[in-house]
Amino acid sequence: MKIGIIGAGSFGSALAVAYGQKGLEVALWARGKPCARDYPAGVFHTSDLAALENTAAILLVLPAQKTADFLAKNPLPEAPLVLCAKGIDAATGRLQSEIAGRDVSILTGPGFADEIAAGLPTALTLAGGNAAQQALLSTPKLRLYRSDDVIGAQAGGALKNVIALACGMAIGAGLGESARAALLTRGFAEMQRLGVALGGKAETFQGLSGLGDLALTCASAQSRNFAQGLAFGQGGGQTGGTVEGLATAQAAAGLADRLGVEAPITAAVAAVVAGKATVENAMQSLLARPLKEE
Repeated sequence: MKIGIIGAGSFGSALAVAYGQKGLEVALWARGKPCARDYPAGVFHTSDLAALENTAAILLVLPAQKTADFLAKNPLPEAPLVLCAKGIDAATGRLQSEIAGRDVSILTGPGFADEIAAGLPTALTLAGGNAAQQALLSTPKLRLYRSDDVIGAQAGGALKNVIALACGMAIGAGLGESARAALLTRGFAEMQRLGVALGGKAETFQGLSGLGDLALTCASAQSRNFAQGLAFGQGGGQTGGTVEGLATAQAAAGLADRLGVEAPITAAVAAVVAGKATVENAMQSLLARPLKEE
């Protein structure tokens, strides 16, 4: 059985290792060199999309802000498409499935690339896929749970990055663990409100693609979004690399305004990312909000 993976960064390469170890043939597409990994024998690197023909699935593992341009310029071979990016398109406010414009599955949830590549136990969500695809993309150490909520699964994966930025800012600014817990909890409520307004199901956010991913991303410096927030909180700038929450914060704040959804943490993060507020001012604006019931 053969699958294709488009994007050989940290996560795409980690999935290639996991599926190669399972015994699948993996065509790992990248224009440049793939991420340095100890790849199993069944994994081969290619820069030719034609090498992904006759695959049981194609996993698109590019940064969310590059999805629209890539798909517009690169017709893909016929195969079920699985989207793995966690972000909202900053230019249009569209989710990844809306950009794809076809039936897709979503692979998302709490999993660090290095841990997946190392074969550590990980559980993810497969939204929109069937039982056969679930079996194909599960391994002895990578357990997939199915969901029919494509919108909610994407919203959870994207919006948790914004809350991770906020939590990193709080820790970086020395505001303490209590502040992080407050931001994580109230941020989770924001994620649910906005996700439901976008068409997702509230219960989806209580699973791996929502609360699970949020807990992982807000509590570890392995998270690029948390690490970026930490840098902001310490008075630094952008850390470099793909930090999906930076663009998603702006897109999510715009969507919340358009849909009439209360999302003060998202708005505060967007203001910091845009250089319109300092971390100190953003946190103070949250504390100064009127008292209310939970």
